[in-house]
Amino acid sequence: MLNKPDAPADKREAVVIKKYANRRLYNTETSTYVTLEDLASMVRSDRDFVVYDAKTGDDLTHSVLTQIIVEQENRQGGQTLLPVPFLRQLIRFYDDSIGRMVPGYLQFSLENLVKEQEKIRAQFATAFSNPTAAFEVYQDQARKNMQMFEQALSMWSPFTGVPGTGKMRTEGEKPGAKPGEASEITELKAQLASMQQKIDKLSGDN
Repeated sequence: MLNKPDAPADKREAVVIKKYANRRLYNTETSTYVTLEDLASMVRSDRDFVVYDAKTGDDLTHSVLTQIIVEQENRQGGQTLLPVPFLRQLIRFYDDSIGRMVPGYLQFSLENLVKEQEKIRAQFATAFSNPTAAFEVYQDQARKNMQMFEQALSMWSPFTGVPGTGKMRTEGEKPGAKPGEASEITELKAQLASMQQKIDKLSGDN
């Protein structure tokens, strides 16, 4: 008789990595020093970790993950995931009013890509011999991301009720906003429309 598969194990707690002044990284779970490549392997194997400064206790996870990306991008002969135009635009967003939306949008897009990765792999395998078809698959996924993100923003539509007042907000009005105050939501929608136009233009040029 076949054995029943074991119940899925609970997700393990994140491994604590300590970073010392000499930039060495110490894995408290294995009691060994590790490299950025070791941490990259942990990420690829879906093993979460957090990094703390060994002296101050400050959370350095974000900066270390960024260092891993830089190292991966600079690997000789390795695959790069961040094209130059994307990096330039990302830098511009740091001083742009829409910049606060970028982290959520990127995370939203990547999560959707993960959910659809098997389907997308199959589509690219079929279209491998046809670059035009492969580009259309990419553009279709980009449009879907944009549509879903716009649906998420629709919660802030002009007809969304103001909690606790029984009133409806008008276009450009925010809770507690002063009369005549510029609407950030309107600006964000305009930015999204501009991004959609760029996607459509790229699709039309190919």
